[in-house]
Amino acid sequence: MSRRNATEVFSEWAEKGKDGGMEKGHARSVHAMLELAGVPRNTHYSAIDVGCGNGWVCRRIAQDQMCSHVVGVDGSARMIEKAHSIDEQGEYHLAMLPDWTPEQPFDLIHSMEFLYYLHDPKSMLKKFNDEWLNTGGILVVGVDHYLENEDSLSWPDALNVHMTTLSIEQWKTAMLDAGFIDVEVHQVGQKENFIGTLVLLGKKK
Repeated sequence: MSRRNATEVFSEWAEKGKDGGMEKGHARSVHAMLELAGVPRNTHYSAIDVGCGNGWVCRRIAQDQMCSHVVGVDGSARMIEKAHSIDEQGEYHLAMLPDWTPEQPFDLIHSMEFLYYLHDPKSMLKKFNDEWLNTGGILVVGVDHYLENEDSLSWPDALNVHMTTLSIEQWKTAMLDAGFIDVEVHQVGQKENFIGTLVLLGKKK
């Protein structure tokens, strides 16, 4: 049986109101990710959230007065519709990745629970470094599906969706191979029966 497109699943979840649960479930990890990326900041910066869902992380980043411009992008039509309905003034793009590229690079890329849905997340990391970031810009990525998180290994079959399963070391190597420097690896948001979101942080030299 062929796998479903992840964007179809997320559009269904948006229609059922599950996006609110995703926000609640990921809030702890995202808060830690933004802290690791230095948000809030004391200098002006631009930001993009990749796999933005209903735009809740964009709205959180926008609360930082030093953020001059924040953009969200997602492949789920219903999620983007929700983002626009909640935040009419916000900038949200419906686009399939990795084909889409922003018009200008950013100082910060945030992405939670997106990369492993790609068949080649390593190429996306390189694209982030080469095309999406300004010099000195930061990428912070969070993934809950990785080899060491054994509970997550059943997700591809349970959802009938492709997921690329990499180990912590493989994710770190992918960041380095993509050209990032000062690469850090963290596990955040741990709680009972959850070993934590794997966070990858890197800078464009």
